[in-house]
Amino acid sequence: MAPRTKKDPKGTPEKVEEVKVETPAAPVDAVLDTADEIADDEISKEIAKAGKSDRYFEAIGRRKTAVARIRLFTKGDKEFIVNNKPYTKYFVLTEDQESCVASMKKMKCLDKFRVTVKVKGGGHSAQAEAIRHGTARVLVDFNNNFRKRLRKAGFLTRDPRMRERKKFGLKRARKAPQWAKR
Repeated sequence: MAPRTKKDPKGTPEKVEEVKVETPAAPVDAVLDTADEIADDEISKEIAKAGKSDRYFEAIGRRKTAVARIRLFTKGDKEFIVNNKPYTKYFVLTEDQESCVASMKKMKCLDKFRVTVKVKGGGHSAQAEAIRHGTARVLVDFNNNFRKRLRKAGFLTRDPRMRERKKFGLKRARKAPQWAKR
């Protein structure tokens, strides 16, 4: 590209220096080119690339009125914490425990990361499914090659079913008061 010129008040052209703006280097969360199955050593290489110990990946998962904010730390103790409690203590039912870590188990990386979760709203079952949705999203942020398997399992799709609102003149959304002829 030729240098630009500007004119003096006298009419003679004067050369102006071009300023090149350098873009910053690529972010640390560059992903590996891996096949469908990812080996343990490749995950550890990806963790090593992540850098500082306070580095984390974050995502939000939702289900009904439950909202879960997930943080996946690449370094530190390998644990799964929900609202400052281990997930086995927070969720009493085994179905909810299995549901909340299903996306981590699907990718075989439950014991590879420290996961902290802040969840609110909804019931225990909806909270567990919101955590599953959020962990699937954060794993895709960590490594985009996980997307295909998590999408096939249905963990990346937010469940759109919500409770129907109550209508006036009815007791609930569709339940009518008892009809009496006399």
